[in-house]
Amino acid sequence: MIRVQKVRLYPDQTMKKVLDDLCDYRRYCWNQGLALWNDMYDSSLILGDKKLKPSERKVRDELVADKADWQYQLSARCLQLAISDLGKAWKNFFDKAQPDWGKPQFKSKKAPRQGFKTDRAKIVNGKLRLDKPLEIKTWYDIRFKGAKSLEGDLKVASIY
Repeated sequence: MIRVQKVRLYPDQTMKKVLDDLCDYRRYCWNQGLALWNDMYDSSLILGDKKLKPSERKVRDELVADKADWQYQLSARCLQLAISDLGKAWKNFFDKAQPDWGKPQFKSKKAPRQGFKTDRAKIVNGKLRLDKPLEIKTWYDIRFKGAKSLEGDLKVASIY
């Protein structure tokens, strides 16, 4: 079983725009989720009510309920995986066995490394196929090099 393979993607202009939009959307979801998480956490501390304590599911459900129209043009899995990673970051922050782990921070669009994750990617005919949102008409597979005989579904694809 191959665990990790690093490959180089060669997207066309259309898919470059899609990849950039997905990177921006993941950052947006992370920042929105972190702001909501902080607000829920502060209110639970102030009111002393443990039922108001944030969780990955509460934050995700709130963000999905408040989705804007433009967000439906992008992958829903991007939002869900960003909030899942945010939940893991908060869990690691409160884990006393990891004393050097910091509080989750907001992501900047000026950071040199941007990326997103998807668990719906497939390899079809030697090309990477990302999940296509419903409203999008032009969608292409992405050429890549550097992998050893891949075919079929991938568990998680991290694209940077």
